[in-house]
Order: sequence, then C-alpha cells, then structure tokens
Amino acid sequence: MSERVTVATPSERAIVMTRSFEAPRSLVFAAWTSPELVARWYGARGWTVVEARIDLRVGGAWRFVWDGPGGAAMACGGTYREIAEPARLCYTESFDEHWYPGEALVGHDFAERDGVTTLTTTHLFASRRARDLVIASPMARGVSEGYERLDEVLRAVRPVGAEGRPPAL
Repeated sequence: MSERVTVATPSERAIVMTRSFEAPRSLVFAAWTSPELVARWYGARGWTVVEARIDLRVGGAWRFVWDGPGGAAMACGGTYREIAEPARLCYTESFDEHWYPGEALVGHDFAERDGVTTLTTTHLFASRRARDLVIASPMARGVSEGYERLDEVLRAVRPVGAEGRPPAL
C-alpha cells in the first residue's frame, strides 16, 4: 500500500491529517503508545528518537527527544487527556523550543476496516497564527516520512494470525 497523508485545515485553528495503514488498529495504537515502537519510527527520515518516555494514563506525561541531521536536536512533550484503547488517544503537545506559540491539543482516532486502519489526527492550536506557522513548516513532509517509517515497523512486528494483537515487546 502506497498511501499519502492528506492534510486539511477545516477551521482557523485546526489541522487534520488522515492516513491508512495495512495493520490492525490495536497495532497502530501500540505504535503510538509503546516507547520501544515509537523510537523505531517517529519522525522524518534522518531524525532518530533518542528518548521516548510514555506514562500512558490520563494525566500521565509523555516526552520525545530527537537527534537530527547536522547535530540538530528537538524535543517535545505533553500530558495525556484521553485514552480509549485502541480507538482514541488525545494529549497536549508543546516543543521545548517553541517554534509556534502555545501548545496544541492532538487527537488521534483509529478506525479499522478489513485489517486496514485509518488514522485521523487533529491538531488544535491556540491561534490561527500558530496553525499557519505549522502549515508553512515542513510538517507535512516530516509526517509523511514518519508514516512511511511506521509502515516498515508495522510490517516487521505485525502478528501472524488473526486477532491483530500487538506482539509482546
């Protein structure tokens, strides 16, 4: 499956991205919530997750740190607001070096049909200005490359057989 990320701006403060994966939603959900899996795919090509901390509970914190090309580094984190495994995940997101003002509220909705999971991600920003800064950035390219990496991880860890349960890590 060669999928593209669709990016829409349905309101002045929102970005909605949609992408499908040939994997059960329980596995795609695990890829967002397991530090071991996050470290294998999250980010654009050339960026490596060097720290992935996840306290997967409402009110729990998460933090990801990357090393990038030419000695670049980036880090962000937030707090989980909603966890409805494997259908929905919602959290705040704030970068250590604020390249857009405020924090975003990020919601992921995982819908499965016939073994294909469609992920719809909504970013809600504090202002239109913040949303526009993100749209003008290489965000779409980075997300697309990260999702290509996620495809590779999903193929590598996809359980054999039915039920679609994530493998033990």
